[in-house]
Amino acid sequence: MRKILVTSALPYANGSIHLGHLVEYIQTDIWCRYQRMISNEIYYVCADDTHGTPVMLRAEKENITPENLVEQVHQEHSQDFSDFNVSFDNFYSTNSIENKELSETIYKKLTSNNKIEKKEIEQFYDSKKEMFLPDRYIKGECPKCKAVDQYGDSCEECGSTYNPTDLINAYSVISGTAPIKKKTDHYFFKLSECTDFLEKWTKSGTLQPEASNKLNEWFKAGLSNWDISRDAPYFGFEIPDAPGKFFYVWLDAPIGYMASFKKLADEKNLSFDEYWKKGSDTELIHFIGKDILYFHALFWPATLSYSGFRVPSRVYAHGFLTVNGEKMSKSRGTFITARSYLNTIKNPDYLRYYYFSKLNDSMEDIDLNLEDFIAKVNSDLVGKFINIPSRTSGFIKKYFNNTLVPTNEISIQDAKVIVDDLIAIKDEVISLYEARLFSKLNRLLMSYTEKVNEYVNRLEPWVLAKNNDEHRSMSQLHQVCSAALQAFRVLSIYYSPIMPDLILKIAEFYGESSYQSIDAIHENIKNISDYNHLLTRLDKDAIDLMLGQNSS
Repeated sequence: MRKILVTSALPYANGSIHLGHLVEYIQTDIWCRYQRMISNEIYYVCADDTHGTPVMLRAEKENITPENLVEQVHQEHSQDFSDFNVSFDNFYSTNSIENKELSETIYKKLTSNNKIEKKEIEQFYDSKKEMFLPDRYIKGECPKCKAVDQYGDSCEECGSTYNPTDLINAYSVISGTAPIKKKTDHYFFKLSECTDFLEKWTKSGTLQPEASNKLNEWFKAGLSNWDISRDAPYFGFEIPDAPGKFFYVWLDAPIGYMASFKKLADEKNLSFDEYWKKGSDTELIHFIGKDILYFHALFWPATLSYSGFRVPSRVYAHGFLTVNGEKMSKSRGTFITARSYLNTIKNPDYLRYYYFSKLNDSMEDIDLNLEDFIAKVNSDLVGKFINIPSRTSGFIKKYFNNTLVPTNEISIQDAKVIVDDLIAIKDEVISLYEARLFSKLNRLLMSYTEKVNEYVNRLEPWVLAKNNDEHRSMSQLHQVCSAALQAFRVLSIYYSPIMPDLILKIAEFYGESSYQSIDAIHENIKNISDYNHLLTRLDKDAIDLMLGQNSS
């Protein structure tokens, strides 16, 4: 049995969960549910990322404290995740006592290991607002291509990166005034001294090949020391022995993984050190978006290693979500919140299945094509998957009092094969889940779903039922329909990490409470309940209503 700690990236406490976020949480949740199904000991933790200037300014705008804002957002995020069946063992907040203590501990260890230096720097300062400006709160003309209204860190027109002080005609996004340059002391993590360690770690199989190749570009350019401090006013944790200086959010945010598990460990009497001590033989796996690879594959492992903690076993990066082939857009209504989906389409399993059918182990972007979404739900789930019990269970009820022929007693060769073949792919299913080759796994499972439907078409139970005066015909009818329903149950067990709501209804149809183990495929089921409609077709009106709720 493996012991695994899994995390998803922390959602920022400055906005709602949207369908782009859910790519990661659904991918991670499916993988965690699969691990539970094969009896590994796994814990899945996350937290809201709560600190930083945007949260501070939004709270000020809403005339509430930052603490009140992050609590409100936490409740909203928690409900969204729960309603999409994301099965966190703990969903916490980085604004916690555990995170404060761990951040200070790590900072002090880095300091004692001579990995922190204080240096005077020059930054843009908003005299009207009386604060230093983060990169994203400064705009001006790109120093390379002269495009206007570009942010202080990179140009969206030509892709150039630069220092905020290089901007032409810079202005503060907060007050609109021209910022001045002002000197201040900041604290830096000496990332440049960690190059040898990081080059070895990133080439040790912890990353996808494409991620490792991307990091090679940064190694060739040379790693820069990392500014881990910000000046007051700032919502975050104050740096020990440095009044008016605060930890930059990207220092304490990933430490939030540790803090969330610490909270869980204290509640469940688990060993924190077993999962976080250096040399631990447990697994630590991070699921992230490719846009934060730099932080998770360079800053984070270096921070952990040089403060005496274990490093991640794997970092799995995924691509972005596009909608109808384009970036999500508020003007087109395709910047879709999780809540608007739940209010209109309602069924989370539809989106979970669609993402499952698209995802693989790469960093490629995936597209939510809304017409394809409707077609795939209606064709795959309603037209093929649910079609199996809807076509066969009525005969079992009418002629056999809802009693099935157990799998081990099916004697008709075609009927026996259709069940045995599904049971035989168990190891392949496990392998594809483990490798996160979800789209390939779905093609495999849907091909068997089609085979079961073809089998029903070929054996024609409706014809056998017409000859109900012949004992042989009725025996065949019983076995044919029983085999289809036994096969459908096996398929449902394989699909259980993807569509938990639907599969729970299916388990109840078979008189079972849930499918917690993949080995349930070997059990012989003798009875079913009366069949009730399991899914409704997805129609365009629901999609249009959802888009309407997101139009700006």
